[in-house]
Amino acid sequence: MALKLYNTLTRQKAEFVPIDPSNVRMYVCGPTVYDYAHIGNARPVIVFDVLFRLLRHIYRPDHVTYVRNITDVDDKINARAARDYPGLPLNEAIRKVTEATENQFHADIAALGVLPPTYEPRATEYIRRKDGREDMVSLIEALVKRRHAYVAEDHVLFDVGSMPDYGRLSNRTLEEMEAGARVEVAPYKKGPMDFVLWKPSKPGEPAWPSPSGIKTPGRPGWHIECSAMAGALLGPVFDIHGGGIDLTFPHHENEIAQSRCAHGTSKMANVWMHNGFLQVEGEKMSKSLGNFVTIHELLTDGWPGEVLRFNMLRTHYRQPIDWTKKGLEESQKILTGWFAHEGLDTDDRTSLPRDVIEALEDDLNTPKAIAELHGYAAAKDFKNLGAALGFLGFDGATLRQADARAAETAQSVASTVEPMIIARLEARKRKDFAESDRIRDELAKMGIALKDTKNKETGEIETTWEIAR
Repeated sequence: MALKLYNTLTRQKAEFVPIDPSNVRMYVCGPTVYDYAHIGNARPVIVFDVLFRLLRHIYRPDHVTYVRNITDVDDKINARAARDYPGLPLNEAIRKVTEATENQFHADIAALGVLPPTYEPRATEYIRRKDGREDMVSLIEALVKRRHAYVAEDHVLFDVGSMPDYGRLSNRTLEEMEAGARVEVAPYKKGPMDFVLWKPSKPGEPAWPSPSGIKTPGRPGWHIECSAMAGALLGPVFDIHGGGIDLTFPHHENEIAQSRCAHGTSKMANVWMHNGFLQVEGEKMSKSLGNFVTIHELLTDGWPGEVLRFNMLRTHYRQPIDWTKKGLEESQKILTGWFAHEGLDTDDRTSLPRDVIEALEDDLNTPKAIAELHGYAAAKDFKNLGAALGFLGFDGATLRQADARAAETAQSVASTVEPMIIARLEARKRKDFAESDRIRDELAKMGIALKDTKNKETGEIETTWEIAR
């Protein structure tokens, strides 16, 4: 079976044919490093890691180039740096924020079993380069020269009206995009949808020498960053561009406009892939609702990274996913059961099962691949189960670490909790319910969940406990 991928640009699933099978090229938008990555950010990281693994399997590891960027220049970074380090010069504060956040991001996704990309460029490294590679300034100057961009009041803006088929990716007309977008109103813009490629820096902000025709130092707009990094590392046209569905417009639409118009090509990437939205317990994730969940919080709460990964892959990447505690518990139970089998070897790829590969070749159908894993487990086919788990990025390491931590924690907590449970049961027997409730509430404050059941033979109340997440 040949690899088939759904292309957002054509709205069809089709056979993937690389431009050059000896160098299959993929770009995926990475994090803006100003805060912990949330669980929604983890979805494209995990999804495109699976695709990276599959491409490496089909075309050989040394024939696949995967680029995932780091955005380290942004208004949100500036605001966080000023808030967290008010006593430092802004540039120094920004460096502290971006370095710490990037390190945390790498630690968090490493726990998810993610392979490092081939290249992980930082945006600031591609504003101006001295090695002849494409950078943001050269890309902007090419757009101005080709009359797809213009200079106005120390800004450089992309002229959306100069590109007749702008909007193909998001499948919207210019009028529809204008009606639905929050566009900046500025007197120097030719058209309301024109977007910033370069802008002047405020005093104290990071600044670089501006493109030709502008004397005031400035900094790049958001969209130009990915066009420059992708162009420099993958060329003007490459195979696959990925990211979350929320990036389709305006970010990816604007990337296409910049890259095509600067290079004079009909495409930026042959295939555009987007993972679906993620919600938490049936609601859109937001800080105002109190359901904003970061990868770091979930790991700190004791969820193994492999459970987070597995829970994500149980839903097809293009479908919306509802992230729930119940789903996590089910995922942990399944994985723990599989890895409980002695001799399960995730490093043995000699028997990599074809039906799992075929499921993944059908537009990364991970639910079908996981169904095959259930079949191996039921048939006690641990050779195929281990090989498939290893290929999908699971080796049981974080599960075993979590089990060890849980056992150690439970042992230390038990010496305090169990005498309190005995005291509570004795209070119930003498009908001192106030004391019983007081002990229960105290245990709840300690993060201990109690469960009372009646012994069918003796009729006595028996209490079990667990450390609540």
